[in-house]
Amino acid sequence: MDHDIIYLDNGDTTRIDDDVLDLMLKYYRDSYGNPVSLHNLGIEADENLLWARNTIAGSVNAAPEEIIFTSGATESNNMAINGVAEYLRNKGNHIIISSIEHSSVKAVAHRLKSEGYKVDEVRVDSEGFLDIEDLKSKFKVTTVLVSVIYANFEIGTVQNIEEIGKICREKGVLFHTDAAQAFGKLKIDVKKENIDLMTFNAHKNHGPKGIGALYIRKGVKLKKLMEGGSHEFNLRPGTENLPAIMGFAKSAEIAYRDLEANSKSIIKLRDRLIEGLTKIDHITLNGPKGENLGMRLPHNVDITFHYIEGEAILMHLSLRGVCVSSGSACSSKTLEPSHVLTAIGLKHEQAHGSIRFTLSKYNTENEIDETIKNVTEVVSILRSMSSFIPEEHSELLNQNAKTFYKNKNNGE
Repeated sequence: MDHDIIYLDNGDTTRIDDDVLDLMLKYYRDSYGNPVSLHNLGIEADENLLWARNTIAGSVNAAPEEIIFTSGATESNNMAINGVAEYLRNKGNHIIISSIEHSSVKAVAHRLKSEGYKVDEVRVDSEGFLDIEDLKSKFKVTTVLVSVIYANFEIGTVQNIEEIGKICREKGVLFHTDAAQAFGKLKIDVKKENIDLMTFNAHKNHGPKGIGALYIRKGVKLKKLMEGGSHEFNLRPGTENLPAIMGFAKSAEIAYRDLEANSKSIIKLRDRLIEGLTKIDHITLNGPKGENLGMRLPHNVDITFHYIEGEAILMHLSLRGVCVSSGSACSSKTLEPSHVLTAIGLKHEQAHGSIRFTLSKYNTENEIDETIKNVTEVVSILRSMSSFIPEEHSELLNQNAKTFYKNKNNGE
């Protein structure tokens, strides 16, 4: 790997922790038995699987039998929503989601809509917080599930999950939350927060890709979506990916062991980045800010740079060795504006000018300062070439670009 790379796309995926990788290698090379086998290696594998399930369950205050291993958050979201909808089909056909859900929730809900289910989306405010009164107004006697993302993958907004869960519990409606971005970064208590089903995974927290989990509160029933063996409490057939599961458990153990220290250092870097980037003219910090900054994911900064395209910023930064994302990571190859950014009130052209920076424990102050410097230069260059800048701003921006090129040519 090029050591000059500054990686600020940790909301998409993260570098695996060395201790996690070392542990996984052991289960690929030495302890490679199938947990259902009755010989020594199989029994050993089953014991290790139990340790992993206990470790992961303990990190969110769940019971081990409430944790189902999946291939990742997308599968977990599909399992939760499809499983509840199918199991409770005779009870009701109404599902409520927020307007800023991940595509693996949004797309499933809207496919169910094409099959006769009713789907309502709850609006959010300009910082991405769910409109609680709008949520309350959406409940019907036929409502079987509410799904609200724990912390948004793009703008970092952390919802009041405990309050939302309490409302659902009082209404007798199941509550699912996608906690893929929150797990390992925030303290989660599925019991205290009235959560019935929760999605989470490993690769956002320096664990392996291709492994996730679905928390299913004891007593909640889902329809099995695949046929096969009786693995994962007869809900998800197929041989468990033990090396990945062990890596998942180890990464969770490390994340929650170091949660306070990592959060403190990452928030310091995040706020340093925000302070530096907000000195650039004509920008908007998307998501929680000011007195609500504490309700923002510790590693997230999302900014709209007006009058220029986010894709152009991303490509220029990439050439300089800075890795970021534009829009949401799972739709970054599409031309559609982010539905999250339009949901909080941004116009299409503003949404297209947005960049997400997501930090990790491996980032440094020097990297943050270098990023601020590079972004400032790139924005100045791109705006000098933009035909969308209002006339009253163009002269100043062009002067900034000329100054940059003059300094560059002088070797400064």
